[in-house]
Amino acid sequence: MAAASSSTEVRPLEKSDFLKLQNGSDIRGVAVAGVDGEPVTLTEPISEAIASAFAAWLSDKKKGDASMAMSVSIGHDSRISASMLQDAVSQGLMSAGIDVLHFGLASTPAMFNSTLTRNEEVGCPADGAIMITASHLPYNRNGFKFFTNAGGLGKADIKDILERASDIYNKITDEGLRDLQGTSSVSVKKVDYMAIYASDLVHAVRKAAGNIEKPLEGFHIVVDAGNGAGGFFVDKVLGPLGAVTSGSQFLEPDGMFPNHIPNPEDKAAMTAITQAVLNNKADFGIIFDTDVDRSAAVDSTGRELNRNRLIALISAIILEEHPGTTIVTDSVTSDGLTLFIEKKLGGKHHRFKRGYKNVIDEAIRLNSIGEESHLAIETSGHGALKENNWLDDGAYLMVKLLNKLASARASGIKGGSKVLTDLVEGLQEAAVTVELRLKIDQNHADLKGGSFRDYGEAVLKHLENVVDSDLKLVKAPINYEGVRVSGFGGWFLLRLSLHDPVLPLNIEAPSNDEAVKLALVVHEAVRGFSALDMSSLDKLIHRN
Repeated sequence: MAAASSSTEVRPLEKSDFLKLQNGSDIRGVAVAGVDGEPVTLTEPISEAIASAFAAWLSDKKKGDASMAMSVSIGHDSRISASMLQDAVSQGLMSAGIDVLHFGLASTPAMFNSTLTRNEEVGCPADGAIMITASHLPYNRNGFKFFTNAGGLGKADIKDILERASDIYNKITDEGLRDLQGTSSVSVKKVDYMAIYASDLVHAVRKAAGNIEKPLEGFHIVVDAGNGAGGFFVDKVLGPLGAVTSGSQFLEPDGMFPNHIPNPEDKAAMTAITQAVLNNKADFGIIFDTDVDRSAAVDSTGRELNRNRLIALISAIILEEHPGTTIVTDSVTSDGLTLFIEKKLGGKHHRFKRGYKNVIDEAIRLNSIGEESHLAIETSGHGALKENNWLDDGAYLMVKLLNKLASARASGIKGGSKVLTDLVEGLQEAAVTVELRLKIDQNHADLKGGSFRDYGEAVLKHLENVVDSDLKLVKAPINYEGVRVSGFGGWFLLRLSLHDPVLPLNIEAPSNDEAVKLALVVHEAVRGFSALDMSSLDKLIHRN
């Protein structure tokens, strides 16, 4: 992994500069210089301060015996700024008197697991964990995800940490945070935690197959790790289970991501794994994002199992295990998926908001009020199961599919991945699927000095009023995000982005003509909002 440099200059920063680094329940910033218009915002001193702030936050949460040493594990994906930020984060933790566990190249799910694993030899469970990653964003970005044994931190926690970091940062001297507190009593330990994590995955598949040592023997499975952190899955999971893995690709970590964006939603990425399956005549293909908290699959015929299909597949498996349970998804899932879950599988589909943490938290909330839910999953490939501590783990999601393959083989059922493909038979899929982004110009006079959020909400309210007066359209009776409408044999959803001045528009329809009719409904309703960039909507309408 190539080294990267970042400015270590300690220049004055406002609290708002730190808060700009918040991206929902993550921290994200520019860690590598060289891209025009993208100045470095995640420097080493800033990262030190953030780590020290996490240590303070953790100490407040633990409120245990002050004489007991606390430990935090640190892992990273393949990004070129990883080593630099790992050093900075380590310094920030040590300055606060925290013992550090270095995992090196790791997955995000493994970092959470390290707060649960009981293994004194490697120093686990850790009191907290930090994953250095920016998921599938470009090479110059990086960021942090934080965990305790209660799961990933929420938005309020991240804001708290960044506010603390701002205060700490302003106390940094030229010598760095180490001047604030001594570090002589803390330790840094290197741990091969990914071997422990992978062993747990292997055990899960063996157990599902009746404790057969090599339950995947004879299966040809190819993996595309996109030069991220997922290469371990080949030699440390599939290998011990007996699978043939020839043809697996982009397993070597390379933070420049030279082959394709490591993102299961990206068309080029899905084409790459599909081609690998077909070229190698494999039974099954698996693709991970950079930090392995998302995944997707491809069957032996080259059929992609991502987005609604992946949700349908995992739902079928979960509903076999937990009949009638509620499946929580994000807002952009299809009407066909609802019919499949409720009519074919006998479950309940609870469509909620975008954002993996939103979906997971909603599933946890439903369970707390007596509505059983065992699966929370986004179309992006973030999937979390109750049995796996509500962790969105791309590798564990694939293990659930491998369990099905292995148990079918153990029962004498042949046919390779057809066992999985058959589970989604009957899923109705739209012929036309469109996703557009209508940007809000924050400098436009039409905002009248207000926020893009207020403007976006006004757009949605007006659209809602228009829909209510049109008898050809039916507004979704239960909806948690934006305006979702059925009509012309399809549906659309216009919502406000969680973080950006954008109104994403999703349309699904049985034909291009119907898609245009739905697009025209939106166009006519919002065309009076002059700060809204409707060029992508215009293009869709006039293209057909």
